[in-house]
This record gives sequence, structure tokens and C-alpha cells, in this order.
Amino acid sequence: MPNDARILAVDDRVENLTALTAVLDALPVEVVPVTSGQAALKELLNHDFALILLDVVMPEMDGFETAEHIKSRPRTRDIPIIFLTAAGSAGEQAYRGYAAGAADYLTKPFDPWLLRAKVSVFVELHHRTRRLRQQAQLLRRTLGGDGAGDALAGCDGLLAALDERLTRVEEDVARIGSGEPTDDLAEHVGALRLALDAFSAGG
Repeated sequence: MPNDARILAVDDRVENLTALTAVLDALPVEVVPVTSGQAALKELLNHDFALILLDVVMPEMDGFETAEHIKSRPRTRDIPIIFLTAAGSAGEQAYRGYAAGAADYLTKPFDPWLLRAKVSVFVELHHRTRRLRQQAQLLRRTLGGDGAGDALAGCDGLLAALDERLTRVEEDVARIGSGEPTDDLAEHVGALRLALDAFSAGG
């Protein structure tokens, strides 16, 4: 299976990037390593990423400033960020990190199993969100296409329901990307699945 989810790893120390890449090698992801905040912002201009692993302490532009730039851009504001920080300073930096948009924190040296588990969750969420958006786009094209005529006139209510449920899921994803808790994602995904099933049955 090709690696279709990119992880942006940002750390000024090459040995840390090598370790991150090695730990995540077992997952179906492509790790893109960069050594500065500026390089990270350039990568984000040209590619889509499922997750960003961002070191806090870096020269010139630290992790907090980098995160603020990421969250200020419409294209990248919803990408979740996991901050990587030294164990002794994690408590002091937590508030500032979450304020900058962190979805989670990991302290160095990190537990390889824990890192893989956290990354897997965000990658799966990325895949599900992408599939939902593709399905919604297909439905919109189908219902809005030429020649639909009276046969699709009765689908307006169902399309509105699908749009509403997709919006709820997208809002949940945005909250996670901003570091806010959400307990309703599974329920909202289930409701959207029901609406999609209903549309398939009615088609």
C-alpha cells in the first residue's frame, strides 16, 4: 500500500529527525523531515499533511512561533500539531503550546509505542475526513448535474441533512486541530454514515 499520508517532522537536530523517522517506519506514512520553522512553512505551501510533529526549542523561529504561523493560514490551520519538548520544561510550556494550537504534547525522550499510537489516531482521522469530503463532493456533483430533472427533486432534504452532518464532522476535526477536546466525533461520523446509506438506498 503506498504511503498516502504525510507527516511533517520539524526539529533542528538531525539525529532527532532520524529517530522519529525510524519509529514511524512501521506505519503507512511518509515522514518529511525539516530542520527549521521556516523550512516547515515552505513545505506546507506545496504539500498536504495529516499531522505535524513540531519541536518547541529551535533557533530563529521556535515551535510556538511556527505553530502561530501555521494556524494563521486557512490552508493549514486545521492540521493537528503534536509538540515535542524536553521533559523538564513540559509543564511550563504546556499552556503556551495549547494556546498556539497544539493538539497534543510528547516529552523527550518519547516512548516509541506511544508516538506510533498517537500518530496512528491522527492519520486515521485524516483518512476518514478525506473520504467523507470526497463522498460529499460526489453527491453534490450528482445532485447538481445536468439532466437531473424531477427525479432528483425529492433529494433536497437528504442533501441538506448530509451537508449538516458533514459540517458537524468538519467542526469536530477543526476543534481537534486547535487542541480543543471533542467527544462527539464518533456520533457525528455515525450520523453521516446513516445519511449516506439512506441516500444510496434511495438512489
